[in-house]
Amino acid sequence: MLTGKQKRFLRSKAHHLNPIFQVGKGGVNDNLIKQIGEALEVRELIKVSILQNCEEDRNDVGLSLSKGARAELVQIIGNTIVLYKESRENKQLKLP
Repeated sequence: MLTGKQKRFLRSKAHHLNPIFQVGKGGVNDNLIKQIGEALEVRELIKVSILQNCEEDRNDVGLSLSKGARAELVQIIGNTIVLYKESRENKQLKLP
């Protein structure tokens, strides 16, 4: 689990990122979770955008993505989800 301080740090890092995945009409599926897991291994911190036509609740989407990719849910703001997972091979972020 992340502390409040660590979440604040990650939110400040994520502020400048652009979403690299979109959850739309299909909702959350295994393929999306697999791709997000791979992206997290490379980047550690990513944003996921929820499109208008997504039928699932944004909180449910955030929870299922973080569970599926075994990542920390840093923030859900508007229609954007911020996920963090410490990389095994290319660690870039040093948490406070």
